[in-house]
Amino acid sequence: MQLTMKDKIGYGLGDTACGFVWQATMFLLAYFYTDVFGLSAGIMGTLFLVSRVLDAVTDPLMGLLVDRTRTRHGQFRPFLLWGAIPFGIVCVLTFYTPDFSAQGKIIYACVTYILLTLVYTFVNVPYCAMPGVITADPKERHALQSWRFFLAAAGSLAISGVALPLVSIIGKGNEQIGYFGAMCVLGLSGVVLLYVCFFTTKERYTFEVQPGSSVSKDLKLLLGNSQWRIMCAFKMMATCSNVVRGGATLYFVKYVMDHPEMATQFLLYGSIATMFGSLCSSRLLGRFDRVKAFKWNIVIYSLISLLIFFIPAEYMALIFALNILFLFVFNTTTPLQWLMASDVVDYEESRSGRRLDGLVFSTYLFSLKIGLAIGGAIVGWILAYVNYSAGSAVQPVEVLTTIKILFCVVPVVLYVGMFIMLSLYKLSDARVEAISQQLIKHRAAQSDAIPAAATAASH
Repeated sequence: MQLTMKDKIGYGLGDTACGFVWQATMFLLAYFYTDVFGLSAGIMGTLFLVSRVLDAVTDPLMGLLVDRTRTRHGQFRPFLLWGAIPFGIVCVLTFYTPDFSAQGKIIYACVTYILLTLVYTFVNVPYCAMPGVITADPKERHALQSWRFFLAAAGSLAISGVALPLVSIIGKGNEQIGYFGAMCVLGLSGVVLLYVCFFTTKERYTFEVQPGSSVSKDLKLLLGNSQWRIMCAFKMMATCSNVVRGGATLYFVKYVMDHPEMATQFLLYGSIATMFGSLCSSRLLGRFDRVKAFKWNIVIYSLISLLIFFIPAEYMALIFALNILFLFVFNTTTPLQWLMASDVVDYEESRSGRRLDGLVFSTYLFSLKIGLAIGGAIVGWILAYVNYSAGSAVQPVEVLTTIKILFCVVPVVLYVGMFIMLSLYKLSDARVEAISQQLIKHRAAQSDAIPAAATAASH
């Protein structure tokens, strides 16, 4: 069936809420920890690595829980209901700066950041797995994901266009108070949006808990699935590239471009480009084979990124324009990344007869978190290696060059790895459509067989 606009917007608003945390982590948290909270760059990088690896381990556990959950509200939606308020509270606490000793601050940062990632997992794993029960049509899933990431980018827009001005307005020169106040506003908004998502989405397909299932059997099935392995490696590299580039963004604007006052505009225009790139995904790329279209786009935005590296800092308008173009092209492929997980779910069902929505999406998020951990550590460790000094008005030339490399070159190395993974990925549009039709016929045959068996038993 064709999805309504209510279906698409209602589902997408859930990722607007999640986007508050994701984008704040991507764009603000590294700067907040080093320049506001008071952590050294090395400790910040280590915190990101350890916390995110620990968090990544919980993703598959969450997926196993989701696959075995059935309530009157459905399989996935209840987690939005249960997790909304903790989500908002922990989001706010992460951006609070307590009057503790240096060691106390490290402990506080570790505890709150780990809690943030755990609550995010509790909400985000079931949320991401929902498209499979909202629609069975691959094209409708593409449209659903396009709207999802359009509205997720609205969360990014709130961070880039609203968060920093709120920091100034609320803090009045005190960034510690400003960041806490800004995240209070965004945290409360996130709670409301998760409730809206819960009440406006509908799980149209119900899959019973499959008999004979076990954790070891399900994991063994996925480990034997070549497309799942490729998907996970791909997502790890894609996320790592995002985190490195995103983590270096404020440093790039402040020190390389030497216009810290332009940070809000740089993030704002980038977020608008992200929104419309995601929204146009199904229209621009839906007419082509998704794998081939993705590979061409990787080539295009890799070239744009390298071009930015060679543009002199004084050509600010050109850097702005190229960054907008980069983010537009990059984000036309974001919905395709998440379609890969839905495709792997269907592929596994056709391969083994087991439907593992929760486990596939949670291991996808596991790969994402590993990429998040590595990317955050790369930024912190490399800045520490070149003796980055937080708050210095002028940075040495080697630090400026390093920031440019983090922003422009390191991501491209990871894009090359993504291209290689896609060259090995076999779930093209034609194959996905064939699998979808095969599953529809199989389910129809099973549903016809149940009444027939019941009639035979009655005689």
